Amino acid sequence: MARPAGRRKGCVVPSASANYRTLLRTSGAAAFFLPAAVGRLGIAMTGIGIVWLVHARTGSYAAAGLVTGGFAVADAVAGPQIGRLVDGAGQARVLPCVLGAHAGAVALLLTGAVPDLVAGVLVGATLPQLGALSAARWSALLSGERAAALPTAFALEALANGVSYLAGPALVSVLGAAGRPGAGVLLAAALVVVGGLALAAQRRTMPPLTGRAERRHAGRALLRSVFLRQVALGLALGVFFGAMQVSVAAYAVGRGTPDVAALLYAASNCTNLVGGWVYGAWSHGGSTRRRQAVAAACLTLACLPLVFLDAPLAVGATLALTGLAVPVLLILSSVLTESAVPRAVLTQAFTWGNSASAAGSAGAAAVAGRMVDTGGAHDGFAVAAGAAAVMTALALGGLRNPPPGVPKPSGIARGGANARHPGAARSAG
Repeated sequence: MARPAGRRKGCVVPSASANYRTLLRTSGAAAFFLPAAVGRLGIAMTGIGIVWLVHARTGSYAAAGLVTGGFAVADAVAGPQIGRLVDGAGQARVLPCVLGAHAGAVALLLTGAVPDLVAGVLVGATLPQLGALSAARWSALLSGERAAALPTAFALEALANGVSYLAGPALVSVLGAAGRPGAGVLLAAALVVVGGLALAAQRRTMPPLTGRAERRHAGRALLRSVFLRQVALGLALGVFFGAMQVSVAAYAVGRGTPDVAALLYAASNCTNLVGGWVYGAWSHGGSTRRRQAVAAACLTLACLPLVFLDAPLAVGATLALTGLAVPVLLILSSVLTESAVPRAVLTQAFTWGNSASAAGSAGAAAVAGRMVDTGGAHDGFAVAAGAAAVMTALALGGLRNPPPGVPKPSGIARGGANARHPGAARSAG
């Protein structure tokens, strides 16, 4: 991996561009990361694309919200099951089937051949979590002596996710505002299918498969507290996202300046990218669990002023501070998940975290909406602050557990090295 640009009193401060560039130059890395990033952009466009399409078709935001809700729930429920299939049969065999079903579901939605709610559920149930598949490939590729680069790889994943959710909804909204909502849904599906098929074609970096007995034994790790804590943290992070989305919009509308909402979202999203970029380029020595607790505590402290602040500049600055902490939490959760479960069920583990976040976001949007209706935007911000406090409590609770030290099967199998990460338990301690 990239050599440190310099050493000062024992601290390593690598060059950001060199670090990420060297990571992508790892044999086979760019070939799977870039297609996954293309598909991830399509995933980020799908939900808002359904909102535009159903509203244009029915004239009802309530109907659009119902279909989108069905889509989100189906995505959250089906994601881990698709991940389980991938762990058992491999990405190259499962992805084409899932993507074909997804294309068919989108066709049903566009043509109106079935009720919109049914089509929305089918679209969500067949949407593969390409980010989880890409993360699993990083884990297989950066094994053994290269395991220290995993935090940077997961930071790269967080950056791709942030860019997708910054650009994707904006692109769909442009098409919807131009009177072509169907084009947005179609473009989203095309990106998912093309990116997913290109990812499936990269067999060399596909995580190696294990036997059924080993997967059954490894599946017990998904019930251990060290992993369930990360799932719970993902759920709380989803609650934070959902509450923030509703509260920021309600704050701007309540002041009679709805256009300010876009600026406030931009402030948070831009610092989100900066935070992920900087953390991924920095040295990652020390305890991952302590870093997670510190990041969650910082997020909580940054959220508290939103409960009483009213000036737009102050609110924007505070939202920018929250954006710095969020990608760090995502990266550290990925690192701890990777170290907590055997590789035989790693894809499933990553999808559980993503699904928990999606479920938390969907539920929080409804709860925060009621809070905002009765007490205003500041009550919605209080829900987000409460979710951050729960994350802090979960992260602090994790400090009491011993390092997981999950054994990664040794040896080299099809798709890349599969050795135990010697630094995983040490960094997670």
